[in-house]
Amino acid sequence: MKRKMYDSMRKWKEENGRTALLIDGAGRVGKSYIAQQFGENEYKSYILIDFNRAPAEITDLFIHYLNDLDMFFLYLSNFYGVKLYERESLIIFDEVQLFPKARAAIKYLVED
Repeated sequence: MKRKMYDSMRKWKEENGRTALLIDGAGRVGKSYIAQQFGENEYKSYILIDFNRAPAEITDLFIHYLNDLDMFFLYLSNFYGVKLYERESLIIFDEVQLFPKARAAIKYLVED
């Protein structure tokens, strides 16, 4: 099952990695784990934002900095201590349903 999901993610990246990918399914089956493994293996860098635990410093970015995506990505990079590379980094939103502003922002973040 995990291999099949990983292969689908790889195909997504090769075909059109400039769109968002939603991984949906039952809880506690390894979706976050496989997404992290994909980020580690297929990208120069990745950041996992878990909205179940995200501090105000992160959620505030979605409120105050979506009009300045350069600053948004800079603050995100600094907070997590991860260098982001244009089109070579992956940002994973875990439990995004808990923070609707982040889900609404996906379209703008993917375009940049």
